[in-house]
Amino acid sequence: MAALGPPLRTWRGLLRELRYLNAATGRPYRHTAAYRYLVKAFRAHRVTSEKLCRAQHELHFQAATYLCLLRSIREHVALHQEFHGKGERSVEESAGLVGLKLPQQPGGKGWEP
Repeated sequence: MAALGPPLRTWRGLLRELRYLNAATGRPYRHTAAYRYLVKAFRAHRVTSEKLCRAQHELHFQAATYLCLLRSIREHVALHQEFHGKGERSVEESAGLVGLKLPQQPGGKGWEP
């Protein structure tokens, strides 16, 4: 199992993803139900004086998993918008997508004897 990293990094990552999600709506992310839930959950599972706090580790794992999901969805949408098919393309456009250029015919469209 990979290391989770510090909980503060996970918290900041979740807040960053909330900002990305709410950038389209124009509403501040602090006024959403998701933000209020995250604040409440992280405050309820702070590290206590106990040596092993299973609930705190469980919350951190769930938060890291949810952060991974949010990042993956955002990156998937960005990739889908960039590379989604736009219908039929000409041969020149298709060659340009992969970084190729078609050779130019001397004398216009075709070979003329």
